[in-house]
Amino acid sequence: MTEDGKKVLMAIGGHIGDAELTCGGVLATASLRGDKIVTVALTGGERGAPPHMSVADYRVQKEQEARTFAEMLGGEAVVLPYVDGELPETEEVKFAVCDLIRQYKPDVLMTHWKNSMHKDHMVTHRIVKDAQFYAGLATMERPLPPHYAAGPYYAENWEDAEDYVPYTYVEVTPEGFELWYKAISTHWFTVHSSSFHYRDYYATLMKMRGYLARKEYAETFTIEKREQRVIRTGF
Repeated sequence: MTEDGKKVLMAIGGHIGDAELTCGGVLATASLRGDKIVTVALTGGERGAPPHMSVADYRVQKEQEARTFAEMLGGEAVVLPYVDGELPETEEVKFAVCDLIRQYKPDVLMTHWKNSMHKDHMVTHRIVKDAQFYAGLATMERPLPPHYAAGPYYAENWEDAEDYVPYTYVEVTPEGFELWYKAISTHWFTVHSSSFHYRDYYATLMKMRGYLARKEYAETFTIEKREQRVIRTGF
């Protein structure tokens, strides 16, 4: 939480564009409330380079796209230096994410579901869980003091669909949707990819999930099964 009492939301993806697509409506809506937004990409996602551009040049472009998206939401983008498709599941990476959690002090973490067609997404899921644990552990000595962030909440992603069942529906306001749509359109692949219509798919998904939530737009998340319980004091 910020000094003026606003929430901090951190969305962590395996590649630039993952968090922006799957959590972006919620992030944009929160930003319009004055909350702080932080996107983290563990790799650049540069191996999706278009035919006219080298992988190295596309990495540079994608890092700028990450910054542009975050800045349009009044937030910050962090991109770690790992290579697309080669994200290592090491203590080095886990502590890097741990340190970001301690630095930005998010109230909520969002990331990938555990099953995916993409190895980087599955590795990211496990990295974030361990980093959350390290960040909140008082006896884990790091440069910054411990901080506990709620979650992780696992975002709905067409690439991470195996066994994913929505648990929480979070409203995306019409104004948040509009801001997200403008911001996500600055990511080249979401508009121009020849393999998948990313922007259109997630825009349609937000609308469809909104119908189910009795809202205009919504995004869904799930949590660990052991945490899926509703506690009542009575009826």
